[in-house]
Amino acid sequence: MGWSYRKSIKVGPLRLNLSRRGVGHSWGNRLFRVTRAADGRRTLTVNLPGGFHWRRTLGGR
Repeated sequence: MGWSYRKSIKVGPLRLNLSRRGVGHSWGNRLFRVTRAADGRRTLTVNLPGGFHWRRTLGGR
């Protein structure tokens, strides 16, 4: 099993995600979040009450 590293730093609605692959960031709140991963993927997530969520990948590498 390989090793991994992940650290998240929250500054208001912005979150910096540090991982072995690089630095990513996300912006939003509990209901709506836009994420840019370290590898360039962009994801839009909408969380609904009751545990339902909708996720769409907007772009890739």
